[in-house]
Amino acid sequence: MHGNEVVGREIMLHLIEYLLTNYQSDATITQLITNTRIHIMPSMNPDGFEASLSPDCSSDTGRYNANYYDLNRNFPDAFQENTDPIQPETQAVMNWIQSESFVLSANFHGGALVASYPYDNSYTTPPDYDVLKYLALLYSKNNNNMFSANSCPGSSGFDNGITNGASWYKVKGGMQDYNYIYHQCIEITIELSCCKYPDSSTLQGFWNDNKISVIEYIKQVHIGVKGQVLDMYRNPIQNAIVDVQGRARICPYQTNENGEYYLLLLPGTYTLKVTVSNKSLEQTLNIPQSTNLSAMIYNFQFKDKISNPTSTTGPCTDPSNSNNSNNSATLQVCLATFLTTVLLLLHNTV
Repeated sequence: MHGNEVVGREIMLHLIEYLLTNYQSDATITQLITNTRIHIMPSMNPDGFEASLSPDCSSDTGRYNANYYDLNRNFPDAFQENTDPIQPETQAVMNWIQSESFVLSANFHGGALVASYPYDNSYTTPPDYDVLKYLALLYSKNNNNMFSANSCPGSSGFDNGITNGASWYKVKGGMQDYNYIYHQCIEITIELSCCKYPDSSTLQGFWNDNKISVIEYIKQVHIGVKGQVLDMYRNPIQNAIVDVQGRARICPYQTNENGEYYLLLLPGTYTLKVTVSNKSLEQTLNIPQSTNLSAMIYNFQFKDKISNPTSTTGPCTDPSNSNNSNNSATLQVCLATFLTTVLLLLHNTV
């Protein structure tokens, strides 16, 4: 996102090479690729990268796009109206996000050393607080420098290398809140380096520091429960609302065109309620620890032939929908860069 924060894009390029060269020779990587759909975008702001200074640890040169907009302040915001014009890079990413059923994402930046979780623009506690904090801590624990709370110059560091976004500083129009609220995609923000644009000689060290964290994070798309919502003839029902008791989201979870739902949940007992028009089904599930890179599978089937309801409208309609017509769906994980932008997208099938 921020072109001058370059470590994330390099981490993603290393990740591409690591996945390709270890496929069919490393059992874990082979299983991960077999069970996960992965898309990687190494940079969201190529213009900013070209304008950035090399090397430079603190300058904002290259942070913005060619129109001088901060792309991580440019997304629709559920808590505060964002009147800035949507930039071409932001619109392209929103089109991409709307074309998939994203489940998990990470947004990589530079200039600090911490894993940050939503909300970014509200002090309220998100419904998936336990999952969000778990994901941030999982990433941090596998990066010794981050977890040890090593502070950057001018910073006091972070306990266990994690923080809530708004508690650190509020961000209006960030991609993290946008993905989580409007598109059911749990996302955290990862600050990879104190220096935004370090010398190239340090890049292998950054990959070594983050390799395990990134791989372990990708695996988390397979926690919780997934399945389909079906009618009496086993036809998939699109736009069915899937609620988890005690986890009321700002925008309810809706099934995709294949009737699929994907809920990232930690092991425990949960009550799920599926609603289609005026009919509903409820089921209490004991969700175990994920094994073999597969979430628990549970399908809901109604006893009636039910027409697909229309999509949610009102405050949960993505404000950018009027600019997009691509609403196909699959399941994925996205990873992006914090002050540079990188996106990794993953998909596990029902």
